[in-house]
This record gives sequence, structure tokens and C-alpha cells, in this order.
Amino acid sequence: MSLQQAQPEASTDAVTFSARDISKSFGPIVALDAVTLELRSGEITALMGENGAGKSTLLKILTGDYVPDSGTLTLDGVEVHFTDPAHAHAAGLRVISQEPEIVPHVSVAENIYVGSLGVQGFFFDRRKLQARAAADLSRYGFDQVISPTTIGSQLSAAQRQIVEIMRAVIDNPRVICFDEPTSSLGDDEVTLLFRLIRQLRAEGKAIGYVSHRMNEIFQLADRITVLRDGKLVGTKKTQDTDHNELVHMMVGRDLSQMFQRERQPAGATVLHLQNVTTDDVHDITMTVKAGEVVGVAGLVGAGRSELMKAIVGDLPIRGGEVFVNGERAHFRSPADALAAGIGFAPEERKAEALIMQRTVRDNIVLASLSRIAKGWFISSRAEKAVATKYIGQLRIRTPSSEQLVKNLSGGNQQKVVLARWLALGPTLLVLDEPTRGVDVGAKAEIYAIIDQLAQQGVAILVVSSELPEVLGLADRIYVMAGGRIAGSVDRAEATEESILALAMSDTSTQHVPSRSADAS
Repeated sequence: MSLQQAQPEASTDAVTFSARDISKSFGPIVALDAVTLELRSGEITALMGENGAGKSTLLKILTGDYVPDSGTLTLDGVEVHFTDPAHAHAAGLRVISQEPEIVPHVSVAENIYVGSLGVQGFFFDRRKLQARAAADLSRYGFDQVISPTTIGSQLSAAQRQIVEIMRAVIDNPRVICFDEPTSSLGDDEVTLLFRLIRQLRAEGKAIGYVSHRMNEIFQLADRITVLRDGKLVGTKKTQDTDHNELVHMMVGRDLSQMFQRERQPAGATVLHLQNVTTDDVHDITMTVKAGEVVGVAGLVGAGRSELMKAIVGDLPIRGGEVFVNGERAHFRSPADALAAGIGFAPEERKAEALIMQRTVRDNIVLASLSRIAKGWFISSRAEKAVATKYIGQLRIRTPSSEQLVKNLSGGNQQKVVLARWLALGPTLLVLDEPTRGVDVGAKAEIYAIIDQLAQQGVAILVVSSELPEVLGLADRIYVMAGGRIAGSVDRAEATEESILALAMSDTSTQHVPSRSADAS
């Protein structure tokens, strides 16, 4: 998508909702310090800032999850006090969460209308509900992406996000805030979402939009409000600012060397896949060498995440062979891969990587407990020493190692996942969307960690949907399409155009040769 200035379809200076001089603290931690945000009818206001800047806290205050310590909320100029989310919903405010909550054993239709199923006694008309869902999905352009009869547990990350979006818009709210809505969506779904958001703006909705993706901000937003360290930095009209100014407002420092890598000759082959086939991917052959960062690109549904899970034993391999350090490997579970020195950071960090109700310390030492243990005993002092070391090394923003990991920002949660594997000292690290939902400053820090690991000889396999990220990090890039390898490209030859061409190729009818030979 190209970087364009947003063109408002309908705009007015009428402030529909305002949060003025809002402050919120959690113990000694000041999350918000006299922050002001205004959302206008018929406008899209972007809310930007690094992870930990206070965006999520502000959104939770807007929807009644948190009560501010000070400051005022007004709706149409009238002061309001939300005591819970139901109160905010009734007033016409909705926030579309980055992490959708899906009921796993019921249909999409039931998930969309949960709380308003039209129950009579213990029963409701499922056929009528599914017809209603089909009509609403068609109305908003999502009928080709998701079926109303699909069970929640079978939904992809993109489809779960669409259900969350549908829940919000069907209530016809006056104020809608989108929190990183495209982090799980492919290009086609993003196009549909942007069309929907512009439609809502034209209908006079007041829209808030949180995203770390600059191109989205410049395509959609009319105004941009920036937070840093819990404080308001300023609000700009989109047409009056640019990428560089926004980055400086967000982080207060130069990130021009964001993708700087200390590249070195690759070592011996650590991972070799030979014609690996699963239920989702077919005839996958690839190699990753010591000290090498290998990228895996492709569109949503190409099979990238499924391949990563098969490599670490989380999905069964039906055919082909996996070699680790020259030895044939048969991983029946991620525990087997862990024993072989393979670390895995999955795309869904909250659901699959982190224990949200446990501390930062517990999460960091989880994979290296055997190194800390003395016989049957685990020293809490040793645990704390390991956690403290990596909190400092990775600059994890937390009051202490005893903070619950659920209370950290997304970027800091991702650093905790990486700290776990640094503590283990893996020979191969598999990273699936390592910067998903992470701000520009935290991204630069994660890239530096990846570079540091590669310099230490760790073989790194990175899945990313962001082409600049793949191009900036990887030494070689495999491109997947339709569950197969469409080709591979050396860093020196790779461009966004060449990767997209491979990602959109038809691999079902022909084999697309690699552009660079894989050394075994």
C-alpha cells in the first residue's frame, strides 16, 4: 500500500467525545499524566506512541475498564462517568481489541451476537441468527472471508479479528476505537476494513485508530495524537506532518539505523528440511545456517505459521525429513525441540507463549529451569538473578521481575518471550511475527536483539508479514504461497516487488524454482 495523505469524506469540528487531562496510576507507576484526546464526528483520529506510552490505558478508560484518577470524560459536551464496559457500550462507545475474545465452541454467528442472541427460555433460533449474520457480513464486505457457521475454535487469527470488528459495528455505536485492527489481517482483509472505516466516517462516526504502521495512519487518519511515557506530546493534522516527525515525537530519538546488521559469513547448517509435508504445507525444502537470519514471507494463509509449528513438533509431519545439526530429528512435541536447543516464539504470544497470570520472572526462566535447579530444588534467588539480567539487557519496562506479565505492554511482553530464549541459549530460534503489535521503538530494540543472537552464532528463522522487516533483517528469504515454497531470494537481489510476485504466484500447478541455491 502506498503512503498517501488521507482525504476525509466527511469532517466537522464537532467534538463528539473528549478525554481531558486524564491521569491514571498503578501504584508507583504513572500510566497517564494529564492526557487529552478529542474524537470528532466524521473524523478518524490516530493515537500513536511506543508500547508503554499509555495508549491501552487510555482506551480502557474510554470504555469503562478503568476509572481515571483525575480528569473528565465528555460526550456531546456532557460529562460522563463510566463505571464498567456495559455502561460505556450503552452510551455508544466501543473499542475493537487487538486480542479478540472468542467463544471457542459456538459459531461465528453466536460469537458476533453474544449477549443479544434473542433467547426465549433456553432456546434461540440458530437458523435465523445465522441468516442475520450472513446479511451483516455481506453488508460490511466480509462474507467472502468468513462463514457464520464456522466454529470459533476453527477461526484463523484474521477471522477472529473480523468477528471482533463485527461485534462492535452491528451495535451502531457513535464512537469506535480500533486497537491495532490489522495486526492479524492480510491485504484483502485490510482493504475491506479500510473501506468499512471510511464508510463509518462518512456516516458521521467519531473514530479512534491505534496502529504502529505508518502507511495505515497516512492513508486513514485526519488527525494524529501522539503519547510518550504517559504524556501528551501533541496533536497534528495528518496533512501537516510526515513519517520522520511522527517517529521523533513518539520516541524522541533517531531510528535511522533501525535495520543495521553486523552481517558475517554463515556457519554450518543447523536446520535442514527435505521435502517436509504436513496437513497444511507440501514438499518444503529449506536450510538455516549458524549466524544466519532467514526470512519467511508470504500472504496470510500461505502456511508459514503452520510450517514453523511443524518444525518445533507442535504439528505432525506427514512426510519428508528434518535434520538438526546434521542429525535426523523426530520431534513429537515442542518439548523434544526444546531439548534439541530449538526455541520458538509463536505469533499468538498471549495465547501460546506467555503465562499471563504469572510473573515476568516465571516467564523468563520457564525454558531454562533445568539449568537453575539443584537436584529437585529450584532456587528463587537464581531465578531472580536470571530474570534481572535479561530485564536489564533487553530493557524490559517493568517495575520488577515480580510484575505479572499481563500488565506489561505488547512490546515488553515480546521482549519477555525473547529473554526466555536468550536464557536458554538456543542453537536455532524460530520467530513467528516477532514484532506484531509492537511500536517502532521496541521494534528497533528487537531487531538489535536478533542481530546480537546472529552474531553469537544462533541460527534464526523469522516469519514476518511486513516486507520492510523481512528485507531489512534477513540474509536469505523464502517465499511461501499455497502451502509451498514459491522461491527463495538472496538479500542482495530481494525487493518488495520480487517477493510479492512470488507470494502471489500459483504454486498448485507448477514448481517455481528458487532464485538462490540452498546449500545443505
